Amino acid sequence: MAKAHISPNNAANKTIDAIDRKREKERRFMLRKARDNAHELATALVQRLIDEHIIETNSDRSIRESMEKQLQSLMDMDEFDLQFKVAPIRTLTQDPNFVTLCITQYIIEDLIDHPHIQDIFGDDLDVYRAVDSILSRIRPR
Repeated sequence: MAKAHISPNNAANKTIDAIDRKREKERRFMLRKARDNAHELATALVQRLIDEHIIETNSDRSIRESMEKQLQSLMDMDEFDLQFKVAPIRTLTQDPNFVTLCITQYIIEDLIDHPHIQDIFGDDLDVYRAVDSILSRIRPR
């Protein structure tokens, strides 16, 4: 039997494919954890956003319910919709937490229109850091 020829491009493609598979597996894991722990994460997240003076609200319960609903719905969103949602802030940081990007974009684009939100302060990176300080708990090590 002839020996298979391994070209440098083939090895590079295998490495890239392995990295992509690992990232996809990590992303699915985080989306599942976000859905399963949505109540606890939403509670901690809203508290952190209020403590960091990122959001100003007159009903933290209503915001917590909205955040919980968003965390639960991420798993059911279409791949295209998820990628489209995070596209404007994808390059915010190196090696971003995908769920943090989704929630950050939700806060910046959608939560601002919530009737119980009075204002959102800080730039995109400030919001990302506050959200990631909570959602980094669900990221595998």
